[in-house]
Amino acid sequence: MGQIEEGTLLWEPDENQKQQSFLYDYMNWLSERKNLHFDDYHSLWEWSVNEIEAFWKSQWEYFDIRSKQPYETILTSHQMPGPKWFPEATINYTEHIFRNRDKNKPAIIHASEKRETAEVTWEQLYQDTAALQLTLQKLGVQKGDRVVAYVANIYESVVAFLATASLGAIWSSASPDFGIQSVIDRFKQIEPKVMITVDGYNYNGRSFDRTEIVEDIQAELPSLKATIAIPYVNADADFSGFKNAITWSDAIKSKEDLELTYEHIPFNDPLWILFSSGTTGKPKPIVHSQGGILLEHLKALTFHTDLGEDDRFFWFTTTGWMMWNYLVGGLLTGSTIILYDGNPAYPDKKMLWKFAEDTKMTVFGTSASYITACMKEELNPREEFDLRHLKNISSTGSPLPPEGFQWCYENVKSNLWIASASGGTDVCTAFILGAPILPVYAGELQCRGLGAKIESFNDDGEPQIKEVGELVLTEPFPSMPIYFWNDEDGSRLHESYFDMYPGIWRHGDYLKVTDRGTSVIYGRSDATINRGGIRIGTSEIYRAVDQVKEVADSLIVDVPTGSTSFTPLFVVMKEGYKLTDEIQQIIKKQIKEQCSPRHVPSEFHEVTALPTTLNGKKLEIPVKKILMGSPVENVVNKGSLANERSLDYFIQFARKQNQ
Repeated sequence: MGQIEEGTLLWEPDENQKQQSFLYDYMNWLSERKNLHFDDYHSLWEWSVNEIEAFWKSQWEYFDIRSKQPYETILTSHQMPGPKWFPEATINYTEHIFRNRDKNKPAIIHASEKRETAEVTWEQLYQDTAALQLTLQKLGVQKGDRVVAYVANIYESVVAFLATASLGAIWSSASPDFGIQSVIDRFKQIEPKVMITVDGYNYNGRSFDRTEIVEDIQAELPSLKATIAIPYVNADADFSGFKNAITWSDAIKSKEDLELTYEHIPFNDPLWILFSSGTTGKPKPIVHSQGGILLEHLKALTFHTDLGEDDRFFWFTTTGWMMWNYLVGGLLTGSTIILYDGNPAYPDKKMLWKFAEDTKMTVFGTSASYITACMKEELNPREEFDLRHLKNISSTGSPLPPEGFQWCYENVKSNLWIASASGGTDVCTAFILGAPILPVYAGELQCRGLGAKIESFNDDGEPQIKEVGELVLTEPFPSMPIYFWNDEDGSRLHESYFDMYPGIWRHGDYLKVTDRGTSVIYGRSDATINRGGIRIGTSEIYRAVDQVKEVADSLIVDVPTGSTSFTPLFVVMKEGYKLTDEIQQIIKKQIKEQCSPRHVPSEFHEVTALPTTLNGKKLEIPVKKILMGSPVENVVNKGSLANERSLDYFIQFARKQNQ
């Protein structure tokens, strides 16, 4: 497959597809109910970000938000940080999950390396959630208490979250493949009352017992009162070393049908605490509100992912990534959500495509790195699997290159809506994403999300079109953090987002907005390659290197050295290949032609593995800081890495460079 030009038109929805979309329904609703008429998505977006109170009020009405106490104010201020949304309203997230559902339809389809694919009805999900709610109440869990979960991406985890939120308690989760210190660094900050945990996890055909690690974690959590333990790896797991352990089967045991009760809490009270990846020091505890997440996820998943009751929504994720929270949000739309726990490439990379066939998946959510890995292996899912139900592939985690888009159309399905999305843990959503009524252009994100006033700022803090700049949000957004935990004066939150442009959220990505309203993300702005005054994003370098068939993966950093900079490229070769002088010349040629001669790397180095987070993001900034001489413990939390040993090479490399 050759290179495709960025911006090439690849797909357009037909008129029938547009008219059947929820976005189209919303536009008709605005016309009929509000006398607001929009001819296209761009004019709708302009209204949504310039009249944000009117827009978010319309979301409240369109989705029929249930509030025990009615709201009087939509937004207290446009000054950031600190504005509050719908401050008088009192709501409950879990109540909105279970309203008006067909009890006998599947709510969740789940599978793992250990478990066969199984369906759970809405009725079963409701009863298990009600039973667990009762157990949590008996353990003394109340509004504002923290419930932490060291759990796999399995059915029980969703039940545990919904039961926690129903009580107005605060949820936080970590994946069981997180290292011990990484989990302690997260959970110790928030002083949990109850911990829900598995005994281990399965990955790549192997089982990993974590009972001793759970005991060690609990020894560092003096606030902990009790444990709910899920025997996931071993049916006979020994939980005697856990703090006041109750087994899962006992925790959801019920002799009769139960009824959920809902604690209605203020709109701006916490729903969960998400943690930053911890690749730049101790993870930041980011607190999101029940109401902000409820409204934003309803909007994003209904209008931008087009989810309804007939959809089957999958995203490959772990419980340590915000995409798990986003996936669970699919239940708000009445969709069936699909969970998978394990290695997406085990026993091979075809596994998820077979899973899509088996589950009749309609929306396939994954990472850009998974799609490019399938592309490099020259897979052809359309030839092997029945994907007739699949209507959308969504990707996030890093920019999907134009060739990734092209591969999907040529090898998965020609009539397919591909939505590359960008957002983050900070807002627990994507705010540049897809729309079912818009065309798909290679390498471009279809649109800025409704209600999200995203702009690209130049160095003078001015918005620009067709130029690459800092991604900023210039108006408040409901799922912005309400605060960081234990950040009483707000200084840590301010430093994270509002330092560069006072009163404006700087997200930390490098963005170009095109004149047709699409967007291109070029990677993290602080990982930008700046040579001779010309800055480009790392994604542009990776796209060029990906064209070299012998290369499996690469990482580039730009290290300042006085008046110039040092720009090494670290390369992982495909099995059976070495980084020869000849291949180096091919890489140089690719970068010269596709980027610029100035951005040819200073040096090339072959490595066996790149350091990435558990969710597959490359650690460009931590590697850059290590090469600049920073102690590794100051710049990266090793427990957040997919492979701790992968850092060893870079630590040794830095020592040699700095001698």
